[in-house]
Amino acid sequence: MPVPVPRQRTGSEVERTAATPDTADSTQNQEQDQNRNRATGTAASADSADAVGGADGAATAAPCGHLTLLVIEDDPAGPFSVPELPEGGGTRVRIRTARNLTEAARLLTDDIDCLLVDLALPGAAADDGLGPLSRVLRLAPHHAVLALADEGDAERAAAAVRAGAQDYLFRDELDGRLLSRTIRYAVERKRADGAQRQLTESRLHAQENARLERGLLPTPLLEGSELRFASRYRPGRSRALLGGDFYDTVRTPDGTVHAMIGDVCGHGPDEAALGVELRIAWRALTLAGIGGDTLLATLQQVLECERQSDEVFATLCTVDIEPEGRGATVRLAGHPAPLVARRGEDARLLSYEHSGPALGLLPGGRWPSRRVELGDSWDVMIYTDGLIEGRVGAGSSRRLGEDGMAEMVNEQLAAGLRCDALIEAALARVEELNGGDLTDDVAVLLLGRGENAPAPPALVGPAAP
Repeated sequence: MPVPVPRQRTGSEVERTAATPDTADSTQNQEQDQNRNRATGTAASADSADAVGGADGAATAAPCGHLTLLVIEDDPAGPFSVPELPEGGGTRVRIRTARNLTEAARLLTDDIDCLLVDLALPGAAADDGLGPLSRVLRLAPHHAVLALADEGDAERAAAAVRAGAQDYLFRDELDGRLLSRTIRYAVERKRADGAQRQLTESRLHAQENARLERGLLPTPLLEGSELRFASRYRPGRSRALLGGDFYDTVRTPDGTVHAMIGDVCGHGPDEAALGVELRIAWRALTLAGIGGDTLLATLQQVLECERQSDEVFATLCTVDIEPEGRGATVRLAGHPAPLVARRGEDARLLSYEHSGPALGLLPGGRWPSRRVELGDSWDVMIYTDGLIEGRVGAGSSRRLGEDGMAEMVNEQLAAGLRCDALIEAALARVEELNGGDLTDDVAVLLLGRGENAPAPPALVGPAAP
């Protein structure tokens, strides 16, 4: 036969702490001591040593099979009782009681594993008889919640589960084993529900990122061009959408193909946003027919207006390929030089002889141009420094560098790789040499002409012959 649970028992399998008028002050003082202990990092009091709180505020099961239950019922000295577990029963249930929701809010601490709310509390008429439960669910969104009902009130008990409770118990069927098992089930179910919710949110976030990425990364405007095009972008930050690298390619009405790649110093979201702004500004200026020093000076002005700090700068490389495709003009603003592979020759880096300062470093900067003869068949690869700053061997301090990258690309060209296959192989090899993912952002853009070049698409808009 069930017997009332003792208020303070030591050595028994079930313990009960009742917040009555006689003990309310001492309970409040004890909680204040616990809060001070948590704030100062000192040891918690013995009353809360059997349970710990989760990192996200959700209650977690206490060690050694101990559980702490907060019972919310109108009369803590009344009908709620649990028989003691038999000898060697295992789980010990510590019970705290509150006579109303106001008192429950005061007693709700991180060491509570589960709440048991009496559906017969005053105010139950609200929300289809679930008023107290609804308030408890709002009060303790990270805790497991059980509903306590009379056996003849099974329909309302089931409705409590549909409303958000993890399970329900009938008052007349309680015993120690059932209570401890149900509490553990409720705690684990709440934890599983939380994990499933986080997984769903993560999937939705990934889908939103993919849609956002499609909007932020450029769509090349190469209608009417016979050039082949390939690009890849990989942010260095874990789970990042974009980094500080940016690139773009457009064909203007005179038939010139303009390509650009740049790198904002840093790896945070501010740098990523600034990179997108610079890319859009470059595209607008290029389509408006602005180029040379005027274009780069305007981009520098945009950077200076939008950057978060005066120390932020950006490197840039522009390549303007002539309408007939046999020559190009290159400008460097503190950026690594392009890699040019002509038919019958090894891929070679252009020199830094004609290079200007990075954007945002010097007011009134000048960026000299260099014309490059390309010939009939060629590939030009422009890239950010993330591609060349990877390590050569796990734990090695030696970087791949520009010469190492050129050698690697020549091996892939000799194997017959072109366009997308060439970029994919290059990135895979760099990561292999690094012993894992690269820590810096990487952007690579490749333009080619001649062997294996695609047929020119239909001409859209006016173009020079």
